[in-house]
Amino acid sequence: MRNLAPIVLFVYNRPWHTQQTLDALSKNELANDSELFIYCDGPKDNSSEEVLNKIKETRALVNSENRFKSVRIIESNINKGLAQSIIDGVTEIVNKFGKIIVLEDDLVTSPGFLKYMNDALDLYQDEQKVMHVSGYMFAVKGDLPETFFIKPTSCWGWATWKRAWDYFEKDVNRQISILNKKKAWNEFTLNNSYPSYRNQLFLNQSGEIDTWAIFWHVSVFVNNGLSLHPALSLVQNIGFDGSGVHCDLNIDSPYKWDKLSKNVEVLKNVEIRENLKVNQELQKYFNKITKMKVQLSLRDKFYLYRKSGWKLQLLKIK
Repeated sequence: MRNLAPIVLFVYNRPWHTQQTLDALSKNELANDSELFIYCDGPKDNSSEEVLNKIKETRALVNSENRFKSVRIIESNINKGLAQSIIDGVTEIVNKFGKIIVLEDDLVTSPGFLKYMNDALDLYQDEQKVMHVSGYMFAVKGDLPETFFIKPTSCWGWATWKRAWDYFEKDVNRQISILNKKKAWNEFTLNNSYPSYRNQLFLNQSGEIDTWAIFWHVSVFVNNGLSLHPALSLVQNIGFDGSGVHCDLNIDSPYKWDKLSKNVEVLKNVEIRENLKVNQELQKYFNKITKMKVQLSLRDKFYLYRKSGWKLQLLKIK
């Protein structure tokens, strides 16, 4: 019998999103044979009655789930926060099972997601350079191969092995120091087409945000790891409605796919090296997004200028 990877889902207080995630996942062809672990974060201090009710509703929902081989619910009495909850949960499960598939409560998967993930985990389990498998792919429009390797990771539906996760660390000062010494910032940000990779590190360093995914990306990058991605995404993020911790309200997100791929074949003849063509296409895509964000920022600032009567020089973008 095939040794399928355990699935780990992280939830908090979004019952509608969680329902969409579970419904889509249950339609995967390997769902009935897969073990599902669901980590429920606890309430924050002084949470409102509305939030507490949503937490209860979310927990009641996951406790009624029975469409998988087995379902285990891990409920926290305290609020760890998304970052620490994911780090702790992934570490616990991957150390026990040796491999893992990870989802959050706002990710809708296509029916072929689990097969793609398990096929990739099996094929590349002994390839030390392959450290991450992504089910999501940025919405790049281009003629890309069915699967390929790039350096960036993606946290929207992903998988890894214990051998790779052992390299994970969340030490922002050390990781910034390593990138400085390697003079690797340009490569790390894809020729500065995606400065958010750099900004996230410094925002974590200053305490303005507390995230985890950027540290996994750095851990893979500085250890010369590669990430397998599909050309057509198997995952859609439905959290751009203002309900998520790190997702703003943006229904027309540039990260959104009009249609997901139903199945992606994990090809055995893909060369295990960074695909430079895809790298170039990603840079074009990220540059377009950056330009779009600047235009939106200018629009918003001009609106504030008109509404408040502030002097225009006070609204210049830094």
